[in-house]
Amino acid sequence: MPKHLTRCILASLGLALAAQAQAATVTGTISSTLTLTAACQVNGSGGTSGLNFGSLNFGTQDSLFTTANGQVLGGGGGAMSILCSAGTVPTIKVRAGAHDSQSAGGTRALADGAGNFVPYDFYTDAGHTQLLAIDGTITLPTSTGVAQTVNLYGQARGKAGLPAGVYTDTVAVELSF
Repeated sequence: MPKHLTRCILASLGLALAAQAQAATVTGTISSTLTLTAACQVNGSGGTSGLNFGSLNFGTQDSLFTTANGQVLGGGGGAMSILCSAGTVPTIKVRAGAHDSQSAGGTRALADGAGNFVPYDFYTDAGHTQLLAIDGTITLPTSTGVAQTVNLYGQARGKAGLPAGVYTDTVAVELSF
């Protein structure tokens, strides 16, 4: 073999071996973490306080009405909506109102600000047979991560001597999950 060709082969072999000696492979891992905490939304809004669970509107009645019925409606005019993390068991506690026990005929009362009260109660059924007492709870089925509808109804009872006006109440609500 000619001397020049041998030198070229040896030089090429040397370069190849040198390139292999410089190339190296290192392996390892990346650790990824995500921690999720249980959460709920009420009528599409999340948070830890000040949430709007809805409103109960008995409409406009004359001052001689006998009974007025209504349903707690959440945002958008539909029933209250509770969306919680899958696997949680949401429980709604309907706490005290601003004027509880101020008028015979109901556990709660709407007030006109001038010392007049209209008694009313919450019910868990449209037929008004399942009274929801003060601090009463509504336990929802275990959440699957899909919003659950909560139907809560009210019934106000008229009484003699009520003057015309706007009667209101504010009731505290807690959601545990």
